[in-house]
Amino acid sequence: MSGFAPSYVTVNPHYMMPDLIMQYSLASGAFTTLATENPMPRLGEADLYVYAKKVQLTTQVSASQSQVNQLPSASVIPSMISTATYRLQTRAQYDNFDEAATGAWGYALPQALRLAARQGIAQQLRNSLLYGYNPANGEGLLNTTGATRASLGSDTNGNTGYSTWDSGQLAQYLLNMIGALKVRTLQIGQPLRLVFLAPQRFISQISYSGVVSLTQFQRIGAGVETAAGLVETVAQWAGGDDVSFAADDTLIGQGAGGTDAIILIAPELKIPKANNAINTNIFATLTPNTTATSLMLCDVAAPTEIPTPIADGGITTLYTMRSTSGWGIRPEALTVLSAAY
Repeated sequence: MSGFAPSYVTVNPHYMMPDLIMQYSLASGAFTTLATENPMPRLGEADLYVYAKKVQLTTQVSASQSQVNQLPSASVIPSMISTATYRLQTRAQYDNFDEAATGAWGYALPQALRLAARQGIAQQLRNSLLYGYNPANGEGLLNTTGATRASLGSDTNGNTGYSTWDSGQLAQYLLNMIGALKVRTLQIGQPLRLVFLAPQRFISQISYSGVVSLTQFQRIGAGVETAAGLVETVAQWAGGDDVSFAADDTLIGQGAGGTDAIILIAPELKIPKANNAINTNIFATLTPNTTATSLMLCDVAAPTEIPTPIADGGITTLYTMRSTSGWGIRPEALTVLSAAY
């Protein structure tokens, strides 16, 4: 008897439903925190590290009514940052008898094992994006050195959990987070894509459970708008920002003191500019210049499959790829909020 297709007893006559009842897992929205919304397939299969070059400047200018003998100068300061890569591997093993047995259950074993292996690697990629393989090295978005960290305290009624917070006050708190991020990243006046990554129960609370009262928001739709809808609406008409909410339940308990972690990130920034001829940010127009704030690189877009025949008519298939952890290269664009349920 195959472990992939155990024997069963039925009553005759009977009717067997042709469709399978499949296990569902949460389709994580974690990768929306990346500028490309997917890891970038840029690595060679043997690359052990990724390096990125940074260029900063200092400026000094003299101002006087007469000629001076010694003049200050601007300085260009190059530096480099790096992150490690890791090989992800899993395997599937079966023989002809296993494949024949699963046929009686109505599914194709090779495809089922392929999808299971790919899901396992996808979940590992999600974990490394958020938490890294070596947190002490700042790997993973939640461990980004220099990221802004905050804790959700209590509303004016003394409620400390987001499930009981006043909806209007919670919406204002989230909008304040967006405003603070845009100030830190010098993006006031620049429309951005902003992502809140949070557990499903947080998104459910702000999307379905809490309607902002008329006394807090005097606008068309007041009294029926939820906290999430209010955040999206205000961010759009205030700054042209596109705010989205994505779910990942592994963030439950990952905040300070065992609270839930909620990530706010602008995956990509605009080069700050003003509509005049004198540009106080002209140095940033030097190219090539990445506007991404977080990166994740891999060697292939999907796991490589390496099948190998084994004794007695079996086959083992290795599924593998190489990847970095989540890499917050512009930590000012990332806020991690710890919030009790």
